[in-house]
Amino acid sequence: MMKKILVTVFVCLFIFAAGCLALGQYKPSVFSRHEKVPAPDFTLKDIYGKTFRLSAHRGYPVIMFFGATWCGACRGEMPYFKNLYDQYAQQGLKFIYIDVNESTERVARFARQNAFPYQVLVDPYGSVATDYNIIGVPTVFLLDKNRNIVGISHRIVDLKVDKIFPAIR
Repeated sequence: MMKKILVTVFVCLFIFAAGCLALGQYKPSVFSRHEKVPAPDFTLKDIYGKTFRLSAHRGYPVIMFFGATWCGACRGEMPYFKNLYDQYAQQGLKFIYIDVNESTERVARFARQNAFPYQVLVDPYGSVATDYNIIGVPTVFLLDKNRNIVGISHRIVDLKVDKIFPAIR
């Protein structure tokens, strides 16, 4: 009887895993490994039309928040992101909010309504999100001062403070 239950559980897990892979829910990438991986460089415009290039910020740790105005979970993470900003911006940690697949006007209105104190970039076609293998928002990346990815999460609280301190040094 126990053997029959185990076989049934394994078959169900196999079918579930195959379904997830077939539907594209899992995108294996170098970012999922536990080694330092250089962050892809990119250039985007902010909500004021100013050009931002990630490589221009080498020498500073960066935290990038990929989100969208319609995303309830993103809105839920904003207080945590602002709290990190208040704690670490003066220590040199650069904060970037990257809105994916929306117009500059919509994103600018959202940023004003929420009083974002950090730079807000617009990825209107999702090309940067694709380069970073973003399959859902919110997704947060922590980069060290050499532009290596040292943390990835869907929640700010999952980026442990002990990972932030080495990135700042």
